[in-house]
Parts: sequence; C-alpha cells; structure tokens
Amino acid sequence: MAKRVAVIGSGVAGLAAAIRLKCAGHEVTVFEANDYPGGKLSEVRLGPYRFDAGPSLFTLPELVDELFDLAGEPKGKYFSYEKVDPTCRYFYPDGTKVSAFAAHDRFAEEMEKQTGEPAHNVLKAIKKSAYLYSRLSALFMFSSLQDWRTFFSKQALKAYLSIHQLGFFRTMDAANRKRFRSEKAVQLFDRYATYNGSSPFKTPATMNIIPHLEMSIGAYFPTGGMHTITLALYGLAKRLGVSFHFQTSVERILHKKGKVTGIQLKDTSIPFDRVVSNMDIVNSYRKLLPDLKAPNFLLNQPKSSSALIFYWGIKGSFEQLDLHNIFFSQSYEEEFDHIFEKGTIYTDPTIYINITAKKNPADAPKDCENWFTMINVPNNTGQDWENLIQSARASIIQKLSESLNCDLEALIEVEEVLDPIKIESKTSSALGALYGNSSNNLFAAFLRHANVSQRVKGLYFCGGSVHPGGGIPMSLSSAKLVAKYFQ
Repeated sequence: MAKRVAVIGSGVAGLAAAIRLKCAGHEVTVFEANDYPGGKLSEVRLGPYRFDAGPSLFTLPELVDELFDLAGEPKGKYFSYEKVDPTCRYFYPDGTKVSAFAAHDRFAEEMEKQTGEPAHNVLKAIKKSAYLYSRLSALFMFSSLQDWRTFFSKQALKAYLSIHQLGFFRTMDAANRKRFRSEKAVQLFDRYATYNGSSPFKTPATMNIIPHLEMSIGAYFPTGGMHTITLALYGLAKRLGVSFHFQTSVERILHKKGKVTGIQLKDTSIPFDRVVSNMDIVNSYRKLLPDLKAPNFLLNQPKSSSALIFYWGIKGSFEQLDLHNIFFSQSYEEEFDHIFEKGTIYTDPTIYINITAKKNPADAPKDCENWFTMINVPNNTGQDWENLIQSARASIIQKLSESLNCDLEALIEVEEVLDPIKIESKTSSALGALYGNSSNNLFAAFLRHANVSQRVKGLYFCGGSVHPGGGIPMSLSSAKLVAKYFQ
C-alpha cells in the first residue's frame, strides 16, 4: 500500500532513499533547509574555479548504478565515471614519493622501490583487506545490526568461524606494524582510518577492510566531478516524480501514541504516513524530536574528526601532482593525539590535495589548478578556530612550498575556507563531525543508531551518522536499508 513519505534533508542518502521509495510506489516529498541538494556532496565556485565541496573519493560506484537500474533508466545517459590510476600520489617529509598504481603488482613494486617495503608484504596486506571485505561487508555494511536475524545469517556464520582472523582485538596501527617493516608503509595503510574520521591508534584492525574498496574494487572519478553524483540523483528523483521543497526547514517530526503523524514547518504542519530523517542523528533528536526520550548513550558517543578545507585557485600547474595527493606528517601518532586527545591541530598536519582540474580541465583556467586542500582536525568543542585556522594555513603553505619548491602564497588567486563550525551550520552535523560517531573502539559498529526507530512507528533514519556509517558508499547503503524496512 502506497504511503505519503517525507524525507528530511537531501544529502546523498536522502536522495537515494527518496528514489528507492518512489520506485516502490510511495508518494515522496523532500524538505531541504538549504537552497541546493546534496548536503556535503555539493560544490563551491570562486570566479573561474570550481571545487567539489566535500567528499572527493568515489568508490563502490555500483551503489549509484543500482538506483538507475531500479528506476529502469540507462545510467550512462545521465551519469558516467572512469577508473583512477594511480589512485593517489604520496609525498613523505624526507622527499620519498610513491604512486599508488591500480594494478596490485605494480603498486607493490613501487612500494618496494621507493620505501624498501618488500613487495610480498604489500600484496599480503591487499589480500588481507579483501579477506576482511569478504567476511564482514555483507554483515556490517549491507545488513542491519539491529535485526536479530542478521546474526543468524550465513554471513554472520562465516564471520564467527574466522573471528580470530578479523582484527577485532588489536588496533589498525598494531596490525600494520606487525605486517610491515617500513614506517612509510605503516603510515600509508594507517591513513585509511581517516576515511571514517577515526584514529589508526584506536580503531580496530577490522578497519583494514577499507583499503579493499580503493585498491581492489577501485577508485573512480565521475565525469564532471563529484558534484555530478548529486546532480544525477537529484535529476533521477525529479524525473520519477519526487517533490522537492528547498529553503524549507522542518521544525518538528510530529508523532502521537507512538506513531508518526507528519512534520511541522515554520507556519504549518503537514500530515505524512512515514518520515525519513537524513539529518544528523543527534540533531534529529535534539531539534526535531525534543519531546521524545532520546537514546543518549548512542548520541553521546565520541564523535569523529572534522576537516579544515582551503579552496584555493592556483595560478600555476604542477606536473608532479595528480587528482589525489597526500603529504604526510612527520609523526602520525602526534598528529592523531592532537586531534583526538588534545582537541587541537598538530603543527605538521598531513595534507590532502584534490585537484579535479587534472580530470576535468573546465574546473580551472588554462595553466591553473583548483586545489581542495584539506587537513583532519578535531570536531568543534569551542576551540579558538580563528587562531587555529591562521596557524594551520601558515603551516600548510610553508610545508607545500618546501615540498613543491615554489612560493605557494604568491600563487593563490582565490580562497574560501570551510571549518568545523561552518560544516555544522551548513549540514547540521553535530560538532561539525564528518562521520557522526568515531570508530575508535571495538564496539563502535554496534553503537550507531538503527535505520528504523524502535520508539516511533513510521520513523526512519539514513545518512552518515547512523548505521552503517559515514562516507558515500555507507550513506547509500543506509538508504537501501531504510527501503528494506518499508517492504
């Protein structure tokens, strides 16, 4: 039976949920506080420069393809992408450079040549990541941990039988140190903890599942940039007949006697049979459900890291740089200690630079580049961000100027800054945390909010702050899980 469904928020999970529910025959209306769709997956334009505003790595593209298949549309007509090779270029403080080639043998040879790490150790690490994916992905990424049947499935049985091999009881860094001889190899594989806003010195070694997505399934670049994912899904939803209301803030989720009745806008209430919140789970309760007893144990779990991003239009071109680039810090342990223990920014942060003009020349003028320059920072707990930003900017410019043998400050033509406070205000992400709760403990996967409410019938949740986690693939998976609950 068709239901009237309200989706609050048009992040990638909200768009995907709207598409899936519309394809299932429901009447779907999306309410978005901003004047654009996409949430973090949006864009920034500064004069002749265009930047992808948030997520910059595209993996598991089949999760987007599924939505077009579900709607019966030829995906190539509205959305396309290409595989990235090399997936990333790494720069170490001592001048060592590594290109992460897509072919495993070639990458392993590169690691041995540049860092001294035996190629067979690298290949074993990639194989181990694939093994973790085969044992854990169906259980933790694509199933509901709040459904008891999940734990009696074939996937769960496979995990139980190999639990001693899955890394639950040691940290990512400890596992990598046991595997590799080179500190550089440890640092490269440790960095995947940042993909869900965690620390490799705290998160379980099960998170070594993450390299498989990039190194084996592959990293991709959508034609036209990451923002085209949003445009493609928004266009698909519109063609299917989903209704959108922008610059429309939902004030309350209405419920009575344990059942959803609708939503409250500023001046009116609208009845709905079902409500899906794509808002951060903390704010879903604190702002939209203030009259409902909140699951404070889950909401108060430590949050993930945030980001400080400089969008720089660069008057120059750097052949040594590619689409994805990492400039490592001298000490990862010090860097993560600053983020998660001291709540501040390390003086020598690891720098990520995304340059979409390498793939899409229209994103910058001729002989210029658009630098999305990001460092991992703590979430917002009241720090003096003005001074932190100024200090971090100076450190970043000095480090990159030395590494690239240039006067970077003189090449910056335009600039915009995104910090944790702005991230929180633009996306309603609690404390500006990019991924909701961190994964810095053994039970983190079980401490994310479910995709369906146990307290209010007809209420659902999707997005990076709920199960199964943050990032584009997990957000798309959360939308798929919501749709399953409707069946």
